[in-house]
Amino acid sequence: MKQAGYRRKSGFQLKNITLKLLAINVVIFLVQAIIPKFTEMFALVSSEIATRPWTLLTSMFLHGGFAHLLFNMYALFLFGSLIERKIGSKRFLGVYLISGILASLIFALATPEGVAVGASGAIMAVLGLVIMLLPDLQVLFFFVIPMSMRTAGIIFALIDLVGFVSGGTGIAHIAHLAGLACGLAFGYYLKKKKKQFGRNFGKKGRQYRQSNRRSPYYDNERTIELSKDDIDNYFKYGRI
Repeated sequence: MKQAGYRRKSGFQLKNITLKLLAINVVIFLVQAIIPKFTEMFALVSSEIATRPWTLLTSMFLHGGFAHLLFNMYALFLFGSLIERKIGSKRFLGVYLISGILASLIFALATPEGVAVGASGAIMAVLGLVIMLLPDLQVLFFFVIPMSMRTAGIIFALIDLVGFVSGGTGIAHIAHLAGLACGLAFGYYLKKKKKQFGRNFGKKGRQYRQSNRRSPYYDNERTIELSKDDIDNYFKYGRI
């Protein structure tokens, strides 16, 4: 669908953010292994967030071991690449970073003596988006049991909830839950925006048909004239 005289601005564009994030995490993990005290300098220490607030972000790119890195990067590659194509690279990066920072902040507030590293909070936000936007997507839970993302999300949430209440697991369950909540909330927002756009688009179509019903060219005029804002909304919310 085109509108005469309108050209979409190219602007600053990001592509393949999932692969870039994966590469950054791997490179930083190698730096952790090479440079002594690097992890300690950038890890999240709950009691120090007032004096070192940047660790809310930097801790997202650190990992506590190869298995930790492997599991997180596998989930990021599997679900991140899928959801990035659905919502766009810029929006995906924003959700990833903001959700990770919020998850780190909630962990720090909930565990005043805690120390944490890892991308799990941000990755759980990605899972929340998949659950909300693609709830019927079939996955193998723990690589064995087939189920929908909706069901898997409920199980993940219950596991983290039990782990947080029981404590002593060495896993930042509250950060997982916070990240998941961020992803679910943003996914709900996107779905609501998509429905609103659909209603607006349908309304304009009805208005066009009513205003042109008596036109001798009505049968041949099937395009709906959209404003620049309408087209911008399509690019923003019509891709889910």
